[in-house]
Amino acid sequence: MLSIGQKFPQFSLTGVVSNDLKNAFQPFTQDSFQGKWQIVFFWPKDFTFVCPTEIAAFGKLDKEFKARDAQVLGVSTDSEFVHLAWRKDKEELRNLPFPMLADIKRELSSALGILDPEAGVAQRATFIVDPQGVVRFVYVTDLNVGRSPEEVLRVLDALQTDELCPCNWKQGEDTLKAA
Repeated sequence: MLSIGQKFPQFSLTGVVSNDLKNAFQPFTQDSFQGKWQIVFFWPKDFTFVCPTEIAAFGKLDKEFKARDAQVLGVSTDSEFVHLAWRKDKEELRNLPFPMLADIKRELSSALGILDPEAGVAQRATFIVDPQGVVRFVYVTDLNVGRSPEEVLRVLDALQTDELCPCNWKQGEDTLKAA
């Protein structure tokens, strides 16, 4: 699995950004949000149970991420057409403020080393990528266990201080000073 300090792989994926079929699909690459932090999170499958809870939770925090100059990107191995159908079907996904990317060829999931060998889908993984395209945080949970978008936001805050942050540090608290 790709880890801290490594360059996030190049990608070219179609993303769903709207429920209107005429405007729903847009291309995205690693350069689509140059100069921004990127929060790239993967879920195993659309039309499942744990995934929409996480996706909706990231959506609720999108303004917080944007206030920190970070772009959220959600990704699964389902197609853009399945993403669109799911957005239309699931109330909490209808107005998502970030793109749902389709890694249907599994190229990005494979390059990151998060393609689950048993299930053949992306693992429940999150990457924080800095503006230079370097992975600064990786968070992977079991396929059955949802992650905490609040923790991802907390870690982004800590990374953006560029200082030493103690356990459970939160924005506004003192950082550590090396002796």
